[in-house]
Amino acid sequence: MDKFFSLKDRIEMALKSEYAVSPGKATKQQVFDATAHTIRDHLMPYYMKSVDDHHGKKNLFYMCMEFLLGRTLNNALMNMGLFDEYKEALDEMGFDIDDIICEEPDPGLGNGGLGRLAACFLDSVASLDLPVVGCGIRYQNGLFKQVIEDGYQKEAPDTWLSRGFPWEIKREDRKVEVRFGGFVYEEWIDGKLSVMHTGYDSVTAIPYDVPIIGGNNSSTAGILKLWSAEPYENFDLATFNKGEYRKSLKNENNASILCRVLYPADNHTNGQELRLKQQYFLCSASMQYLVNRFLSLGNDDLYKLPAYAAVHINDTHPTLAIPELMRILMDEHDFAWNEAWSICKKMFSYTNHTILGEALETWPKKLMQEIIPRIFKIISEINERFCTDVWNKNPGDWSVINRISIIHEDKVRMANLCALACHTVNGVSQLHSKILKDDVFSDFNKLYPNKFTGITNGITHRRWLQYANPALSELITEAIGDSWISDPERLEDLKPFADDSSFREKFIAVKRTNKEKLNKYLQNKQGVSFDIDSMVDVQAKRLHEYKRQLLNALHILHLYNRIVTGDYKNMVPRTFIFAAKAAPGYDMAKLIIKLINEISVLVNANPLARDLIKVIFLENYSVSSAEILIPATDLSEQLSTAGFEASGTGNMKFMMNGALTIGTMDGANIEISNRVGTDDFFVFGLKADEVKERKTQGYASYNICTQNPILMAAVNRLTDGSLANGNLSLFSEIKSNLILGSHGAADSYMVLCDFNSYRLTQLKVNEAYADSHRWGKSAIINTAMSGFFSSDRTIREYNERIWNLDRL
Repeated sequence: MDKFFSLKDRIEMALKSEYAVSPGKATKQQVFDATAHTIRDHLMPYYMKSVDDHHGKKNLFYMCMEFLLGRTLNNALMNMGLFDEYKEALDEMGFDIDDIICEEPDPGLGNGGLGRLAACFLDSVASLDLPVVGCGIRYQNGLFKQVIEDGYQKEAPDTWLSRGFPWEIKREDRKVEVRFGGFVYEEWIDGKLSVMHTGYDSVTAIPYDVPIIGGNNSSTAGILKLWSAEPYENFDLATFNKGEYRKSLKNENNASILCRVLYPADNHTNGQELRLKQQYFLCSASMQYLVNRFLSLGNDDLYKLPAYAAVHINDTHPTLAIPELMRILMDEHDFAWNEAWSICKKMFSYTNHTILGEALETWPKKLMQEIIPRIFKIISEINERFCTDVWNKNPGDWSVINRISIIHEDKVRMANLCALACHTVNGVSQLHSKILKDDVFSDFNKLYPNKFTGITNGITHRRWLQYANPALSELITEAIGDSWISDPERLEDLKPFADDSSFREKFIAVKRTNKEKLNKYLQNKQGVSFDIDSMVDVQAKRLHEYKRQLLNALHILHLYNRIVTGDYKNMVPRTFIFAAKAAPGYDMAKLIIKLINEISVLVNANPLARDLIKVIFLENYSVSSAEILIPATDLSEQLSTAGFEASGTGNMKFMMNGALTIGTMDGANIEISNRVGTDDFFVFGLKADEVKERKTQGYASYNICTQNPILMAAVNRLTDGSLANGNLSLFSEIKSNLILGSHGAADSYMVLCDFNSYRLTQLKVNEAYADSHRWGKSAIINTAMSGFFSSDRTIREYNERIWNLDRL
């Protein structure tokens, strides 16, 4: 950075050196690249200090398959206090900084709540000056770009990396080899087991470091280490010259495919194989780096490794880090089994994020034997020793062995391996943690009663309030000062202002301004608009049946029925916005997206209905669109079947921005409700224990539906020709699943059971919104009580209870 040149000069010089253009002829994309180039100059001292300072401290390696970062430019400028300086420089050049910020694509490194939580955690560890390295994969393409065509979700490639990623630093000096396939031979030589691995294929793993700048005037950066695969062997020119072109490119193709796409579809064998390779690639590269770095710092006693490093497994995807570290210690450093196992048990911890069986990852035994044979042998040995130990303590009890074994019925159960090997296992809300101990891992909890704990999730208030909602942030600071930025729980000082009519009016005015911004965004992006004086009612999350977007859709059909029959007196105009992606192979979820879009068509076709309700499906939901949607939201829909949502973090973002919640007593909804009080949170539906009891007793959804004419009328809309240009059969599978159970038990997520409670609670929502002073007071209280849900608090708890890291 040259102090003799102004910031404007440096940006213009970057334009000339990179693109040979003057500012007057530069595109916005070119100006973004040049601006990012100058910001790198500011980032590098933070990054270099972090790398240096990490050396003398115990480091945490935070393992996650996805990090949903969002745009970096604005976040970095705000956290470094450079936003105003850059705004002024770009103004002088004739560019609006907001337009330049929008030129940055959202990095396709994550999908939903798991990846966004990991990104929030990186922001917080950087802000708290903790020595943490996030370990992920540098995907060339994200999950997919969602396109809605004729109401259906279509998947297009998310080529986010095609224009480069200006924030990364390639560290080729840290590359390692990762091996797949081949054959493993074991031989005892001089009383010592020697392992030989032959016939394998290799790729080179190269890390790209991304500095994560925190707030709170932190002096260091968090480090996100993204692994990319390159061919291990050079291009085979001899084979190419023989005309065997495809064969000559085999190594390049194998490496390229490995990091091509986030979460490749795994409903076929090739997809399963690629996912397993991706997970092992991340784990092997990261564990090799961990050990190599320890040794490179002059350490020669690997028994001290737990004092140098902790490894946190975020969900089950990185579980293979456990046997991989065992492999490195035993095969490469001559550790005995018990010595290696003892070290691993001291180093690993695990966060569980779901109780859904489909997400408690398992792998076919045969596939693992073929792809990672040495790792499979290690897992088999872990399982054999563990089951023997449990059998000796519970002789003759095959049922407990079947439940806790890591390998069972030709499946390798990753959650069980984590529950055994990790010194601490945590849930992410109070309810979720209880379910883990009492149900999912009940046998492990009996064996290791001090292993399980709970730490409620959090979000970074810097991105989701201070940056995403600057008008509200300024209003809060005007009222209570700016101490809440470094200590978010000070937001509670805002609570008395809920009774201040002048402050309420300003608060409501900010919300209206944010609605205007959202309306403009939707007009530009999708050509749709809404009444900004209507209630903005939002359900934004991954499309899954347990999250019950279907319950929301049925209620809208009920409102439509009310309107067309003339029962709409005192109905508050409402804009329903859905934002969700469905997994490419999840047909029912994709059908529900089609249903939502057809309900929108139905409502818009009725002049009376379209004046009272509007239904919008926000296409290709992302961090950037969330930063516009969430501040404009009045009502947050958190509808999961009680006992199924581990925590949720969207609920926290909406709350922090002054939205009220309608939700079940599930996940973190319980803690949000406890903090704001039942007057400012709309609770409906069965509780988790009641859901379990109803299912045990036998749940007859057909009877519930037929005995409730209001519900039956809404359900019948699915197949009476009202939707999809009179197509009677398009949504028949949805109706059948609700009342007949064509694929197992009918209404397995109890949509119909909770419908009446939901409907009646929505009447209370309508009544509350009609009283703007009452609603404004509740909205202020929600913001005031949201500080607890900052990820800074969450990270402090992780560090105090699990990681035990010293600050830099």
